[in-house]
Amino acid sequence: MRALSDRVDDVLVQLAELQDKLEATSLKIGKKTKKKGKAQKQEQENMTLTEFRRFLEDEVIHPLYGAHISLRLIRIPRPDPDGEDGDDAGAPAVDPLVNFFMAEETRKYVTTKGNREGRPSVYGTNRTYGSIGHACVLMRRELDEYMSYDVGAYCPDDWDLGQRLMLGGCDPLPRRRCLTRASKLFNRTLPINESLWTLPDDGSVRWSRYHCRGYKCLSARNPRPGYTRCVGCFDMDREKRRWVNTTRRNASSSASLVDFTVDEVLAVKPGEVRIGLDVSVGTGTFAARMRERGVTIVSAALNLGAPFAETVALRGLVPLYATMSQRLPFFDNTMDLVHTAGFFEGWVDLQLLDFVLFDWDRVLRPGGLLWVDRFACARRDLDDYMYMFLQFRYKKHRWVVSFKSKEEVYLSALLEKPPRS
Repeated sequence: MRALSDRVDDVLVQLAELQDKLEATSLKIGKKTKKKGKAQKQEQENMTLTEFRRFLEDEVIHPLYGAHISLRLIRIPRPDPDGEDGDDAGAPAVDPLVNFFMAEETRKYVTTKGNREGRPSVYGTNRTYGSIGHACVLMRRELDEYMSYDVGAYCPDDWDLGQRLMLGGCDPLPRRRCLTRASKLFNRTLPINESLWTLPDDGSVRWSRYHCRGYKCLSARNPRPGYTRCVGCFDMDREKRRWVNTTRRNASSSASLVDFTVDEVLAVKPGEVRIGLDVSVGTGTFAARMRERGVTIVSAALNLGAPFAETVALRGLVPLYATMSQRLPFFDNTMDLVHTAGFFEGWVDLQLLDFVLFDWDRVLRPGGLLWVDRFACARRDLDDYMYMFLQFRYKKHRWVVSFKSKEEVYLSALLEKPPRS
């Protein structure tokens, strides 16, 4: 309640300051010059259209957006629908260890973020945990199972248990003193000029924890959560056409405008994009396409119903096995490019997205590019999500909104981080 009161007070101050600015500007527009000699000229000192537009954007629109989003970011505990019957039934759900922190930003970060309107996330979960290990308290049984092994022997074939712990917020995982298992039929890797566009051999992957037992099976629709966003991404013939095919761009459909090609993006900063991060659901095709152009991309890849991380590596690319809640293991101002596609969509909580975007901004160098690739959300939520990207005042190289369906839209944008010194 204290946080709610402080937030409302802050918004009221913003609105009061905005009112003062509007009144002062109104007086300026109506002010007339003093009489000049006998001619008594009465010339108005009106603002030019450019000045007025800049005033509206900087002093009216952005403060109103800020006040609007500030109120939207308030999170008041709601009754836990999963609570058991009894005296505690219907009581506000409290995250473990949350009440031990005093700093408001720490409390906001570690509090679980329920998905917007209960929509399923890309992980197939209904909430997201901050990754500083506090959620291990909720998953004691699973963590004990994960850490039960024979020291120096082979590790249990339980990578899926580890991933489940990570998705539940028990991340980063503790180290283990056991030997990682590999496939008994692991074959030699292909040269890089062959591996980029060749589907790996089935024998190089441990299939014991997947719905499928081979890559051929993955060409069909897999009903598992997460994989449904990557239907067809194990088809190399299809993948070769991604981010370079201009056929859709030439179509009359407005949806084709949201598809940028890698050559168009690289042309914005010729020779300046060398290293970057891809946060998507896929098999590394974006990284492969960039590698052909001399750009090194690290691909964030969890195994959501299919061996994404293994596939990225077998193609000769670099997989980053990390959840979206984890602070990126890169130093400040180091990446030339951050690309995201098919990952963050209209299910994501605004406060969670705020933490993620600020971390992306942290690792992007001055002049670095943020490529938002076909971000999908409900039309009624578009203003909220647009503000989340616009709040950083990046330079807009491209900004396209088009219809996905009657109720949903796509947003694609290419933004450049400004210098901050």
